[in-house]
Amino acid sequence: MLNLSIMGLVLIVISMLLLVIVSLISKKTFIDREKSSPFECGFDPKSSARLPFSLHFFLIAIIFLIFDVEITLLFPLIMSLKLSSPFNYFIIMTIFILILLLGLFHEWSQGALNWSS
Repeated sequence: MLNLSIMGLVLIVISMLLLVIVSLISKKTFIDREKSSPFECGFDPKSSARLPFSLHFFLIAIIFLIFDVEITLLFPLIMSLKLSSPFNYFIIMTIFILILLLGLFHEWSQGALNWSS
């Protein structure tokens, strides 16, 4: 029992010693205001948070997320190629890409992709 408590004490001392060494080594030698402040989409974090936000930027971000999620759905289709026949795979993939292209055409025709307006 005494041997186990001595080992525990040694482990705690070594852990504390390593924490002190790491904290001494990892300190920055200079403080830079720009590098230490957070960066949020080009807004200055020191100013007011109630600045007008571009709705067009938000719509583009949502469109990107939608298409990004749909692209991740392609990976299971690729993995299922081994399980189904090539003809069925071709039909499913064609329908999926057609839906993606129709969504892109709809966004284009609605003018959501035009930055100038």
